[in-house]
Amino acid sequence: MADYGTIVLTTMAREPERTQSVAEIVSLTGLPVPSVSKLLKTFIRQGLVQSLRGAKGGYKLARPPAEISTAQIINAIDGPLGMTQCSAGPGLCGHELRCQVHSHWHRISRIMLEALEQISLQQMSEPVVDTMSLADLRPQRQRVVHRQTTGETS
Repeated sequence: MADYGTIVLTTMAREPERTQSVAEIVSLTGLPVPSVSKLLKTFIRQGLVQSLRGAKGGYKLARPPAEISTAQIINAIDGPLGMTQCSAGPGLCGHELRCQVHSHWHRISRIMLEALEQISLQQMSEPVVDTMSLADLRPQRQRVVHRQTTGETS
């Protein structure tokens, strides 16, 4: 549902001042009416979308798209972000006190959250200018290349 939610909000972000009906959003996105309705209700509760009543009623963003992060969108739909159950919140995993990788998952989840907080709904609604590979995300100083022929590292 977070994918659908992002599609709904990026569609709305293209015309952030305009009030849009569920039917318009469905028409623009191709998503099912029940899903769009459910997502909009969730976004209203989370303060990301406003509902306006009346003849010209509908839905619009509660804040400018540049002030809404992808982390907020995902959190609104899925709850606290975490790569594992234990990294989403304390006490969710019965093994957390004995787990040897618990702190590593917390670190990974924190890095992921920080990245998602840096990408705004405004950026998500704009065309992609450049692309990057997963290798671009790795810090250069930590990259280790193994040579299969000699077993050396560089």
